Amino acid sequence: MKLSRPVSWFLTAFGLWSVVIWTTFAKNLWKDSGGQAFVNGDHGQPTAFFWVHLLLAVTSLLLGLAVGAVGVRGLRALRTPAGAAERPAE
Repeated sequence: MKLSRPVSWFLTAFGLWSVVIWTTFAKNLWKDSGGQAFVNGDHGQPTAFFWVHLLLAVTSLLLGLAVGAVGVRGLRALRTPAGAAERPAE
């Protein structure tokens, strides 16, 4: 399957955007260790809020990386001249 140039660029940009946004979100969630995310009684253990949002961030980050990788592969495939793989080496 071939991707068009605009689709490849969109997927690449979306993957990059996802990595930036969800990495920032995870850092901010982790920094809130004294706040809402970790207050679970007197024990200071992570709450369900923390685990759900961490799972959301990690899943979205991995999906963003996968989408971005598809976009980059699409862009690389467009750079390769048509039929270059079929020509014998000289």
